[in-house]
Amino acid sequence: MNIGIVCYPTFGGSGVVATELAKGLANKGHNLHVLSYARPARLDSFRTDITFHEVDLSSYPLFEYPPYDLALANVMVNLIKHEKLDILHVHYAIPHATSAYLAKQILGEQASHVPIITTLHGTDITLIGSDPSYKDVVDFSINQSDGVTAVSEYLKKETYNKFDIRKDIEVIPNFIDLERFQKSNKNHFKKALCPNGEKVVTHVSNFREVKRVPDVVSTFHQVVSNGVDAKLLMVGDGPDRQRAENKCRELKICDKVRFLGKQEQVEEVLSISDLFLIPSGSETFGLAALEAMSCGVPVISSNIGGLPEVNIHGETGYLCELGDVEAMGKYALKILKDEKLHQEMSANARKRAEKFELNSVVEVYEEYYKLKRDELQS
Repeated sequence: MNIGIVCYPTFGGSGVVATELAKGLANKGHNLHVLSYARPARLDSFRTDITFHEVDLSSYPLFEYPPYDLALANVMVNLIKHEKLDILHVHYAIPHATSAYLAKQILGEQASHVPIITTLHGTDITLIGSDPSYKDVVDFSINQSDGVTAVSEYLKKETYNKFDIRKDIEVIPNFIDLERFQKSNKNHFKKALCPNGEKVVTHVSNFREVKRVPDVVSTFHQVVSNGVDAKLLMVGDGPDRQRAENKCRELKICDKVRFLGKQEQVEEVLSISDLFLIPSGSETFGLAALEAMSCGVPVISSNIGGLPEVNIHGETGYLCELGDVEAMGKYALKILKDEKLHQEMSANARKRAEKFELNSVVEVYEEYYKLKRDELQS
Protein backbone atom coordinates (compact mmCIF):
# COMPACT_ATOMS: atom_id res chain seq x y z
CA MET A 1 0.00 0.00 0.00
CA ASN A 2 0.93 3.65 -0.46
CA ILE A 3 0.43 5.16 2.98
CA GLY A 4 0.55 8.81 4.03
CA ILE A 5 1.40 9.52 7.67
CA VAL A 6 0.99 13.00 9.14
CA CYS A 7 2.60 13.95 12.46
CA TYR A 8 4.35 16.62 14.45
CA PRO A 9 8.16 16.46 14.21
CA THR A 10 8.90 17.01 17.89
CA PHE A 11 10.28 14.65 20.55
CA GLY A 12 6.77 14.11 21.99
CA GLY A 13 5.14 10.69 21.99
CA SER A 14 2.84 11.21 18.99
CA GLY A 15 5.69 12.14 16.65
CA VAL A 16 7.82 9.24 17.87
CA VAL A 17 5.01 6.71 17.48
CA ALA A 18 4.05 7.98 14.01
CA THR A 19 7.64 7.83 12.77
CA GLU A 20 8.33 4.38 14.21
CA LEU A 21 5.04 3.16 12.73
CA ALA A 22 6.17 4.45 9.32
CA LYS A 23 9.42 2.52 9.65
CA GLY A 24 7.61 -0.63 10.75
CA LEU A 25 5.18 -0.43 7.83
CA ALA A 26 8.03 0.20 5.38
CA ASN A 27 9.82 -2.89 6.71
CA LYS A 28 6.74 -4.89 5.75
CA GLY A 29 6.90 -3.73 2.13
CA HIS A 30 4.66 -0.66 2.08
CA ASN A 31 5.60 2.72 0.59
CA LEU A 32 5.41 5.52 3.13
CA HIS A 33 5.00 9.28 2.76
CA VAL A 34 5.59 11.25 5.96
CA LEU A 35 4.23 14.81 6.17
CA SER A 36 5.22 17.47 8.67
CA TYR A 37 6.56 21.03 8.89
CA ALA A 38 10.04 19.67 9.72
CA ARG A 39 11.78 16.31 9.55
CA PRO A 40 10.66 14.20 12.54
CA ALA A 41 13.34 13.51 15.15
CA ARG A 42 13.21 9.72 14.66
CA LEU A 43 13.28 9.91 10.83
CA ASP A 44 17.05 10.14 10.95
CA SER A 45 18.29 7.92 8.13
CA PHE A 46 17.82 7.69 4.36
CA ARG A 47 15.40 5.06 3.11
CA THR A 48 14.06 4.46 -0.38
CA ASP A 49 10.70 3.26 0.98
CA ILE A 50 10.02 6.35 3.13
CA THR A 51 9.66 9.79 1.56
CA PHE A 52 9.53 12.89 3.71
CA HIS A 53 7.37 15.80 2.50
CA GLU A 54 8.00 19.09 4.26
CA VAL A 55 4.98 21.37 4.50
CA ASP A 56 6.23 24.77 3.40
CA LEU A 57 4.91 27.72 5.38
CA SER A 58 5.14 30.81 3.20
CA SER A 59 5.33 34.06 5.10
CA TYR A 60 3.09 36.97 4.07
CA PRO A 61 2.68 40.32 5.85
CA LEU A 62 -1.06 39.63 5.99
CA PHE A 63 -0.58 36.63 8.31
CA GLU A 64 0.73 36.98 11.83
CA TYR A 65 0.89 33.17 11.85
CA PRO A 66 1.02 31.29 8.51
CA PRO A 67 -1.99 28.95 8.13
CA TYR A 68 -0.33 25.56 8.56
CA ASP A 69 -3.60 23.64 8.34
CA LEU A 70 -4.29 24.98 4.82
CA ALA A 71 -0.73 24.37 3.61
CA LEU A 72 -0.93 20.83 5.00
CA ALA A 73 -4.26 20.19 3.24
CA ASN A 74 -2.70 21.30 -0.03
CA VAL A 75 0.18 18.82 0.35
CA MET A 76 -2.34 16.08 1.14
CA VAL A 77 -4.26 16.90 -2.03
CA ASN A 78 -1.10 16.59 -4.13
CA LEU A 79 -0.07 13.31 -2.52
CA ILE A 80 -3.48 11.69 -2.99
CA LYS A 81 -3.56 12.80 -6.63
CA HIS A 82 0.01 12.12 -7.70
CA GLU A 83 1.26 9.39 -5.33
CA LYS A 84 -2.02 7.45 -5.44
CA LEU A 85 -2.33 7.09 -1.68
CA ASP A 86 -4.33 4.14 -0.38
CA ILE A 87 -4.45 5.36 3.23
CA LEU A 88 -4.05 8.77 4.91
CA HIS A 89 -3.21 8.28 8.58
CA VAL A 90 -3.08 11.43 10.71
CA HIS A 91 -1.61 11.46 14.20
CA TYR A 92 -3.00 14.07 16.59
CA ALA A 93 -6.41 15.52 15.91
CA ILE A 94 -5.46 19.20 15.72
CA PRO A 95 -5.22 20.29 12.94
CA HIS A 96 -4.33 17.12 11.05
CA ALA A 97 -7.78 15.52 10.99
CA THR A 98 -9.32 18.82 9.89
CA SER A 99 -6.77 19.23 7.09
CA ALA A 100 -7.41 15.67 5.92
CA TYR A 101 -11.16 16.27 5.75
CA LEU A 102 -10.58 19.46 3.73
CA ALA A 103 -8.26 17.63 1.33
CA LYS A 104 -10.88 14.96 0.66
CA GLN A 105 -13.55 17.59 0.08
CA ILE A 106 -11.31 19.36 -2.43
CA LEU A 107 -10.69 16.14 -4.36
CA GLY A 108 -14.23 14.80 -4.21
CA GLU A 109 -14.56 11.51 -6.10
CA GLN A 110 -10.81 11.34 -6.70
CA ALA A 111 -10.31 10.70 -2.97
CA SER A 112 -13.47 8.73 -2.20
CA HIS A 113 -11.48 5.47 -1.94
CA VAL A 114 -8.86 6.84 0.51
CA PRO A 115 -9.73 6.27 4.19
CA ILE A 116 -8.74 8.93 6.70
CA ILE A 117 -7.50 7.27 9.88
CA THR A 118 -7.16 9.57 12.90
CA THR A 119 -5.07 8.43 15.86
CA LEU A 120 -5.64 10.30 19.13
CA HIS A 121 -2.60 10.58 21.36
CA GLY A 122 -3.40 12.66 24.42
CA THR A 123 -3.32 16.40 24.84
CA ASP A 124 -5.14 16.78 21.51
CA ILE A 125 -8.11 15.44 23.51
CA THR A 126 -7.43 16.03 27.20
CA LEU A 127 -6.11 19.59 26.94
CA ILE A 128 -6.06 21.42 23.61
CA GLY A 129 -9.02 19.78 21.91
CA SER A 130 -11.41 20.38 24.80
CA ASP A 131 -10.67 24.12 24.72
CA PRO A 132 -13.91 25.87 23.63
CA SER A 133 -11.92 27.57 20.87
CA TYR A 134 -11.41 24.20 19.15
CA LYS A 135 -13.98 21.75 20.50
CA ASP A 136 -16.61 21.97 17.74
CA VAL A 137 -13.99 21.64 15.03
CA VAL A 138 -12.41 18.64 16.74
CA ASP A 139 -15.85 17.03 17.20
CA PHE A 140 -16.59 17.44 13.52
CA SER A 141 -13.16 16.33 12.26
CA ILE A 142 -13.07 13.14 14.33
CA ASN A 143 -16.61 12.23 13.28
CA GLN A 144 -15.69 12.76 9.63
CA SER A 145 -12.74 10.37 9.88
CA ASP A 146 -13.23 6.93 8.37
CA GLY A 147 -11.44 5.30 11.29
CA VAL A 148 -10.48 6.50 14.76
CA THR A 149 -7.94 4.92 17.08
CA ALA A 150 -6.68 5.80 20.56
CA VAL A 151 -3.46 4.69 22.23
CA SER A 152 -5.09 3.58 25.50
CA GLU A 153 -8.42 2.64 27.05
CA TYR A 154 -8.08 5.72 29.24
CA LEU A 155 -7.90 8.00 26.20
CA LYS A 156 -10.84 6.25 24.54
CA LYS A 157 -12.99 6.94 27.62
CA GLU A 158 -11.78 10.55 27.87
CA THR A 159 -12.63 11.16 24.21
CA TYR A 160 -16.19 9.92 24.65
CA ASN A 161 -16.52 11.94 27.86
CA LYS A 162 -15.23 15.23 26.45
CA PHE A 163 -16.63 15.12 22.90
CA ASP A 164 -19.76 14.19 21.03
CA ILE A 165 -18.21 11.31 19.12
CA ARG A 166 -20.41 8.99 17.09
CA LYS A 167 -17.57 6.88 15.72
CA ASP A 168 -16.29 3.62 17.19
CA ILE A 169 -12.82 4.14 18.65
CA GLU A 170 -10.39 1.26 18.32
CA VAL A 171 -7.68 1.02 21.00
CA ILE A 172 -4.31 0.26 19.41
CA PRO A 173 -1.58 0.79 21.99
CA ASN A 174 1.78 2.40 21.51
CA PHE A 175 4.60 -0.02 20.85
CA ILE A 176 8.28 -0.65 21.39
CA ASP A 177 11.20 -1.79 19.24
CA LEU A 178 12.48 -4.61 21.45
CA GLU A 179 15.73 -4.86 19.50
CA ARG A 180 16.61 -1.23 20.03
CA PHE A 181 15.28 -0.94 23.58
CA GLN A 182 17.04 -3.73 25.40
CA LYS A 183 19.64 -3.73 28.11
CA SER A 184 23.13 -3.64 26.60
CA ASN A 185 26.62 -3.50 28.03
CA LYS A 186 27.41 0.17 28.58
CA ASN A 187 29.81 -0.31 31.50
CA HIS A 188 32.20 2.32 30.16
CA PHE A 189 29.36 4.84 30.14
CA LYS A 190 28.25 3.90 33.64
CA LYS A 191 31.81 4.07 34.98
CA ALA A 192 32.22 7.58 33.59
CA LEU A 193 29.02 8.80 35.24
CA CYS A 194 29.18 6.65 38.37
CA PRO A 195 32.85 6.00 39.14
CA ASN A 196 32.05 4.61 42.59
CA GLY A 197 29.43 2.10 41.44
CA GLU A 198 26.44 4.22 42.45
CA LYS A 199 22.89 3.15 41.66
CA VAL A 200 21.38 5.02 38.72
CA VAL A 201 17.93 6.61 38.90
CA THR A 202 16.66 8.06 35.61
CA HIS A 203 13.96 10.39 34.37
CA VAL A 204 13.20 11.15 30.70
CA SER A 205 10.73 13.81 29.55
CA ASN A 206 10.24 17.14 27.83
CA PHE A 207 10.39 18.90 31.21
CA ARG A 208 6.98 20.52 30.88
CA GLU A 209 5.07 21.37 34.05
CA VAL A 210 2.80 18.35 33.64
CA LYS A 211 5.85 16.04 33.97
CA ARG A 212 6.43 17.28 37.55
CA VAL A 213 10.23 17.12 37.30
CA PRO A 214 10.77 18.79 40.72
CA ASP A 215 8.98 15.72 42.19
CA VAL A 216 11.65 13.56 40.59
CA VAL A 217 14.36 15.51 42.40
CA SER A 218 12.47 15.37 45.71
CA THR A 219 11.98 11.61 45.38
CA PHE A 220 15.66 11.13 44.63
CA HIS A 221 16.56 13.24 47.67
CA GLN A 222 14.74 10.69 49.84
CA VAL A 223 16.78 7.91 48.24
CA VAL A 224 20.20 9.43 48.98
CA SER A 225 19.09 10.68 52.41
CA ASN A 226 18.33 7.10 53.44
CA GLY A 227 21.66 5.50 52.77
CA VAL A 228 21.59 4.66 49.06
CA ASP A 229 24.62 5.85 47.10
CA ALA A 230 23.04 6.94 43.81
CA LYS A 231 23.11 9.33 40.87
CA LEU A 232 20.10 10.89 39.18
CA LEU A 233 20.23 11.24 35.39
CA MET A 234 17.78 13.79 33.98
CA VAL A 235 17.31 13.29 30.25
CA GLY A 236 15.50 15.92 28.21
CA ASP A 237 14.96 19.65 28.35
CA GLY A 238 12.13 22.13 28.58
CA PRO A 239 10.56 24.97 30.53
CA ASP A 240 10.75 23.29 33.96
CA ARG A 241 14.45 22.45 33.81
CA GLN A 242 15.30 25.57 35.80
CA ARG A 243 12.84 24.62 38.53
CA ALA A 244 14.40 21.18 38.76
CA GLU A 245 17.91 22.65 38.95
CA ASN A 246 16.75 25.06 41.66
CA LYS A 247 15.30 22.13 43.61
CA CYS A 248 18.67 20.37 43.43
CA ARG A 249 20.37 23.45 44.87
CA GLU A 250 17.73 23.82 47.58
CA LEU A 251 18.21 20.18 48.64
CA LYS A 252 22.02 20.40 48.27
CA ILE A 253 22.30 17.36 45.98
CA CYS A 254 23.69 19.01 42.83
CA ASP A 255 26.78 16.79 42.96
CA LYS A 256 24.56 13.73 42.60
CA VAL A 257 22.40 14.95 39.71
CA ARG A 258 23.37 15.17 36.03
CA PHE A 259 21.24 17.03 33.50
CA LEU A 260 22.06 15.33 30.18
CA GLY A 261 19.77 17.35 27.90
CA LYS A 262 18.02 15.74 24.94
CA GLN A 263 19.49 12.39 23.92
CA GLU A 264 18.76 10.60 20.65
CA GLN A 265 20.06 7.26 21.96
CA VAL A 266 18.09 7.22 25.19
CA GLU A 267 18.35 3.43 25.32
CA GLU A 268 22.03 3.81 26.22
CA VAL A 269 21.07 5.75 29.35
CA LEU A 270 18.34 3.24 30.19
CA SER A 271 20.83 0.39 29.85
CA ILE A 272 22.77 1.65 32.86
CA SER A 273 19.68 2.58 34.89
CA ASP A 274 18.44 0.78 38.02
CA LEU A 275 15.17 2.68 38.42
CA PHE A 276 12.94 4.95 36.34
CA LEU A 277 10.77 7.72 37.80
CA ILE A 278 7.74 9.16 36.00
CA PRO A 279 5.53 11.18 38.41
CA SER A 280 3.52 12.86 35.62
CA GLY A 281 0.27 14.70 36.15
CA SER A 282 -0.96 13.51 32.74
CA GLU A 283 0.13 10.53 30.64
CA THR A 284 -2.21 9.13 28.04
CA PHE A 285 -0.06 6.04 27.60
CA GLY A 286 3.43 6.36 29.10
CA LEU A 287 5.82 5.64 26.24
CA ALA A 288 8.86 6.70 28.27
CA ALA A 289 7.91 4.16 30.95
CA LEU A 290 7.55 1.43 28.31
CA GLU A 291 10.98 2.23 26.87
CA ALA A 292 12.50 1.92 30.34
CA MET A 293 10.69 -1.36 31.01
CA SER A 294 11.89 -2.77 27.69
CA CYS A 295 15.45 -2.18 28.95
CA GLY A 296 14.61 -4.08 32.13
CA VAL A 297 14.25 -1.01 34.35
CA PRO A 298 11.58 -1.09 37.11
CA VAL A 299 9.29 1.95 37.03
CA ILE A 300 7.76 4.06 39.77
CA SER A 301 5.00 6.22 38.34
CA SER A 302 1.89 8.14 39.20
CA ASN A 303 -1.35 6.22 38.73
CA ILE A 304 -2.56 8.76 36.18
CA GLY A 305 -4.13 8.21 32.76
CA GLY A 306 -2.82 5.24 30.79
CA LEU A 307 0.17 4.50 33.07
CA PRO A 308 -1.65 1.71 34.98
CA GLU A 309 -2.20 -0.01 31.60
CA VAL A 310 1.58 -0.18 31.16
CA ASN A 311 3.19 -0.27 34.61
CA ILE A 312 1.71 -3.06 36.76
CA HIS A 313 1.76 -2.28 40.49
CA GLY A 314 3.90 -4.71 42.46
CA GLU A 315 5.13 -6.51 39.33
CA THR A 316 6.99 -4.12 37.03
CA GLY A 317 7.30 -1.36 39.63
CA TYR A 318 4.86 0.68 41.68
CA LEU A 319 2.04 3.17 41.15
CA CYS A 320 1.56 6.14 43.47
CA GLU A 321 -1.07 8.82 43.96
CA LEU A 322 -0.32 12.05 42.11
CA GLY A 323 2.13 14.20 44.05
CA ASP A 324 2.82 11.59 46.74
CA VAL A 325 6.57 12.08 46.77
CA GLU A 326 6.91 10.31 50.11
CA ALA A 327 5.37 7.11 48.74
CA MET A 328 7.53 7.28 45.63
CA GLY A 329 10.61 7.63 47.82
CA LYS A 330 9.65 4.64 49.96
CA TYR A 331 9.05 2.46 46.92
CA ALA A 332 12.34 3.61 45.36
CA LEU A 333 14.22 2.62 48.51
CA LYS A 334 12.42 -0.73 48.59
CA ILE A 335 13.53 -1.57 45.05
CA LEU A 336 17.08 -0.23 45.29
CA LYS A 337 17.84 -1.90 48.63
CA ASP A 338 16.47 -5.36 47.74
CA GLU A 339 18.53 -6.96 44.98
CA LYS A 340 16.22 -9.95 44.62
CA LEU A 341 13.16 -7.73 44.26
CA HIS A 342 15.00 -5.56 41.76
CA GLN A 343 15.92 -8.57 39.62
CA GLU A 344 12.34 -9.88 39.68
CA MET A 345 10.87 -6.51 38.70
CA SER A 346 13.51 -6.03 36.02
CA ALA A 347 12.58 -9.36 34.41
CA ASN A 348 8.86 -8.62 34.77
CA ALA A 349 9.32 -5.19 33.19
CA ARG A 350 10.96 -6.65 30.08
CA LYS A 351 8.33 -9.39 29.85
CA ARG A 352 5.55 -6.81 30.10
CA ALA A 353 7.18 -4.67 27.38
CA GLU A 354 7.19 -7.68 25.04
CA LYS A 355 3.37 -7.46 24.93
CA PHE A 356 3.77 -4.13 23.08
CA GLU A 357 6.23 -5.41 20.49
CA LEU A 358 6.51 -3.22 17.38
CA ASN A 359 5.76 -5.74 14.63
CA SER A 360 2.67 -7.19 16.31
CA VAL A 361 1.15 -3.71 16.73
CA VAL A 362 2.09 -2.78 13.15
CA GLU A 363 0.14 -5.84 12.00
CA VAL A 364 -2.89 -4.59 13.93
CA TYR A 365 -2.65 -1.26 12.09
CA GLU A 366 -2.32 -3.10 8.76
CA GLU A 367 -5.52 -5.05 9.42
CA TYR A 368 -7.29 -1.87 10.50
CA TYR A 369 -6.23 -0.11 7.28
CA LYS A 370 -7.56 -3.00 5.18
CA LEU A 371 -10.83 -3.05 7.10
CA LYS A 372 -11.45 0.67 6.57
CA ARG A 373 -10.40 0.50 2.91
CA ASP A 374 -12.81 -2.41 2.31
CA GLU A 375 -15.62 -0.54 4.05
CA LEU A 376 -15.20 2.43 1.70
CA GLN A 377 -15.13 0.20 -1.37
CA SER A 378 -18.17 -1.90 -0.42
